[in-house]
Amino acid sequence: MSTPPEPPQQPRQPSDAPAQPSAYPYPNPQSPGAGGPLGFPPAAPATQTGPQSVYAQPTLVGVPAQPGQPGQPARPEPGNPYLQQAPYPVVGPPPTRGGGAGRAVLWAGLGALVASAAWAAGVFLVGTGADPDLRGYTAPTNLCNAADYTSFKDEYTDTDGAPTRNRLEDDALDEGLCSVSLKKTTSTYADAYLYLQLDLHKKTDPGPEFTASWKNYGDSHSGYDVEPVTGIGDEAYLVSNDTTSGSSSGSLYATLAVRDGWVTYTMSYSAYYSSYDDDTDPPTLDEVSDMLKTDTRTTLADLKN
Repeated sequence: MSTPPEPPQQPRQPSDAPAQPSAYPYPNPQSPGAGGPLGFPPAAPATQTGPQSVYAQPTLVGVPAQPGQPGQPARPEPGNPYLQQAPYPVVGPPPTRGGGAGRAVLWAGLGALVASAAWAAGVFLVGTGADPDLRGYTAPTNLCNAADYTSFKDEYTDTDGAPTRNRLEDDALDEGLCSVSLKKTTSTYADAYLYLQLDLHKKTDPGPEFTASWKNYGDSHSGYDVEPVTGIGDEAYLVSNDTTSGSSSGSLYATLAVRDGWVTYTMSYSAYYSSYDDDTDPPTLDEVSDMLKTDTRTTLADLKN
């Protein structure tokens, strides 16, 4: 992934948006403690005054005995501080401001989200050996052109003319990604963002982990609501977090995740409101949910042969 360009101004970061689980939850490694070489504690001063034992104590290979303590090994290093837990899937980070630079920053964050979501959706499952159940879907060369988001274009009439996209084609997985900035004609910066992802799992069945990840999302992520959605694919879940208060504060995130056979599709919306926004009439969670469902149904129908 290329380095995002410098934004023309510092993007405003939401102070009251819910904490988002990172796709790469690796903190700065713990620094080794001060003391001896390689983080070993310094040797204690020699206190032995009597004659040395005629039986030498065993020493660690590569660790010299300390003066005054023949044959005594240095204490081994404590447990590895770099081991981390596997990430959870993520609905989406707070949006950023700043035109093209904002899109690049959002793409970087959402790119990390993709790695986490793909992990949770079953990319790394042990192969079943069964023929893939792709239901006639094909992965388009450009998901931004193939996916339908007409409902959002009607709401945000000055839609992004150059959305960011990416594509992966492999024996195990075909994947399409698309990130779109949404803007109303009265706004200077993007008012909201859409993120789309299509995965055709050709070696593994994503069903069990898809269900576990999205159905139970609210159990592992505080503040999110999960609603099963019928009539779209084999199973679908609407995951949302709404902290908005009018049109001048709070944030709104919503993701519709769908599995149809071995194919998964997610459509995510995110927006952050402040008193500086020109948009004084943003869509509600109910309106966004309806738009996600409508456009997802159309997209899945269009992506079948």
